[in-house]
Amino acid sequence: MFKIRKKEKLNSTVSRMEIEAPLIAKKAQPGQFIILRVDQDGERIPLTIAGYDREKGTITIIYQIVGGTTKALDQKKEGDFLADFVGPLGNATETKGLKKVAVVGGGVGCAIALPVAKKLYEQGAVVHSIVGFRSKDLIILEKEFSEVSNQFIVMTDDGSNGNKGLVTNALKKLIEDGEKYDEVIAIGPIIMMKFVCKLTKEYGIKTVVSMNPIMIDGTGMCGGCRLTVGGETKFACVDGPDFDGHQVDFDEAMQRADMYKPFERKAYEETCKLFEKEVK
Repeated sequence: MFKIRKKEKLNSTVSRMEIEAPLIAKKAQPGQFIILRVDQDGERIPLTIAGYDREKGTITIIYQIVGGTTKALDQKKEGDFLADFVGPLGNATETKGLKKVAVVGGGVGCAIALPVAKKLYEQGAVVHSIVGFRSKDLIILEKEFSEVSNQFIVMTDDGSNGNKGLVTNALKKLIEDGEKYDEVIAIGPIIMMKFVCKLTKEYGIKTVVSMNPIMIDGTGMCGGCRLTVGGETKFACVDGPDFDGHQVDFDEAMQRADMYKPFERKAYEETCKLFEKEVK
């Protein structure tokens, strides 16, 4: 059993938890993920590691409530326990040798981008972080990003934070203003990563994306996380989750992701009804 040491709401649908998991904390690196079960009867879901403290023996996860399992997870309180918490899984993000990087995050994907930006910054790289949200009310991790970025830009779709536009608008301006990046690292919604890669391809900038599709076993046996990269089938859990963004078939990935949305919605509604009955 894995104890929830700390829990906090970041916005109306996103929460952060600090989980006691010393063996995982000892080995965790930015870009890797864990698979958890809320209880013995729950499903397995992957969540990328949003932070770790080797001395305290804790792992930080950030999740958005989108389905039944994340709804059940969010019902847990500080001091409660999770049934399973397995990791670290996947390959760590490669940062060696990078001197100047643009880290682009979208929505809850910023939780994955933050530890990458932090590691790069601590290694002495120049880090330009660009994050995007639908509106000001949904912005998360603003303070944390500002502390590990030489330049930090927050974009909102509706301009409610005074900076209207997409992350690609901000990235394009930086590039056209003369910024030269060794690499762009993009993490967020598939559609966002697709258009970041479309932009960087025009300028010949290497771009790495973090692909986090549906995963079940985390060992490559179930095939649920398969992707097409460079015309070949890859498994995000063991071959990734980082891939060359210019080689990923994003349209196929979006089609596969859309297949699960009705099931996620149904599971979410059923879980909500269950908790309502328990309250009554």
